Amino acid sequence: MRSLIVLFLLWLASPALLAQSTSQASQSEPSVQSLLDRIQKMEQRISELEEHERKELAEQTGNPALPAPADQQPAQATAGPAPSPSQALHSEHGTNPTEVREAEVHYPSLQIRGFGDVDFQGTDQKGSTSGFSLGQLDLHFASPLSRKVSYFGEVTFTAQPNTYELNVERSFVRFDYNDYFKISFGKFHTPIGYWNTAYHHGAWLQTTIIRPQMIKFGGTFTPVHIVGVQAEGSIPSGGLGLRYSLALGNGRNATFSKAGDSGDVNNNRAWLAQLSAQPSRLYGLELGGSYYHDELTPKPGVNFREWIAGGYVSWTKGRPELLAEYENVHHTSLETSLTFNTTGYYAQVAYRLPWQENKWKPYYRFEYIHRPTQEPVWDITGTSSVEDLVGSLVGVRWDITNFACFKGEYRKFRQATGTPSVNGAFFQSAFTF
Repeated sequence: MRSLIVLFLLWLASPALLAQSTSQASQSEPSVQSLLDRIQKMEQRISELEEHERKELAEQTGNPALPAPADQQPAQATAGPAPSPSQALHSEHGTNPTEVREAEVHYPSLQIRGFGDVDFQGTDQKGSTSGFSLGQLDLHFASPLSRKVSYFGEVTFTAQPNTYELNVERSFVRFDYNDYFKISFGKFHTPIGYWNTAYHHGAWLQTTIIRPQMIKFGGTFTPVHIVGVQAEGSIPSGGLGLRYSLALGNGRNATFSKAGDSGDVNNNRAWLAQLSAQPSRLYGLELGGSYYHDELTPKPGVNFREWIAGGYVSWTKGRPELLAEYENVHHTSLETSLTFNTTGYYAQVAYRLPWQENKWKPYYRFEYIHRPTQEPVWDITGTSSVEDLVGSLVGVRWDITNFACFKGEYRKFRQATGTPSVNGAFFQSAFTF
């Protein structure tokens, strides 16, 4: 595109240059030099505009891996001599058979993406330890199997004392019939609320260091994984932008923090439905609500019916970024008919500062969880039980490149009524590759 602009300006200038006589050659040199200077300035301005558009598109789509303009990409070594003018003309105005073969999609065609982080923490909580720790090493595997069928997998390596824990976080095959109907089979993140399907494993994806307590990995408040079948797609609704998600699968494992990878513990399927809206006139806004149902058997002979109702609102344009979710977990004992309700919510605000190439994003989040004093389901789950929580965190994210960032947080939280608050400083280096 830039070459065409330069040629067009030279073509406009050529009549004037040819009309000048030889005796005026000494006076023509400044004019030609001035024209070349203007062309150079225009090329520089075009480069700036292309880079600005690329950064805006990357921020809107959440994909920082968008390619840089051609003049900013590193030169690649070639295996042979430079193409002849006729070959260059052929590739510009026609189709190169070799390029066509290289552009063909092959099935399967595996692509791997990775995420990692290194953390440091220090708190004033009695008995806690401070220091460095290695976060999750997260690998994504994506492969198209045909024009409409694809596979996606995700595995994580988590550091444990003297070993590493390997988990299959997601593994599913999806059939994209059209925009209105897509169906997946396997293990995926439960489409409850916003965060659980917007920010997967890989701390680099999210603004903050940690997820909200109500949807943290390894927690029991919300089932973050489900094994089964999921249907999703758009609903014809004009500018309202309605979308749906329906899922049917195994309920919670006997260990409530895990999904039923090997089967349902009580032979009762869990199901959920979610409806969301993304109005076209308010780009960046998303509203949604979900409903989840399951039957629980935390221990033999003890059964509960579980309903989880929730809603969320998000505004992700970055100036500002607003996220808020609310969930109520309702348990009914099938033996005594007693009911218990545990509520939780969080509200998070962030703002991407406009200077230094938009690299800085300060943020704040408030979290709240309340559970009944004697809630038998949470009492049975033991160490991963849901506890009361009132907490805040404030921090800043610094994107040192499009693929790595530093985060720093200060947290203050209290997990039970009457207990002292805990203060802590947390730092993280997160990256993707």
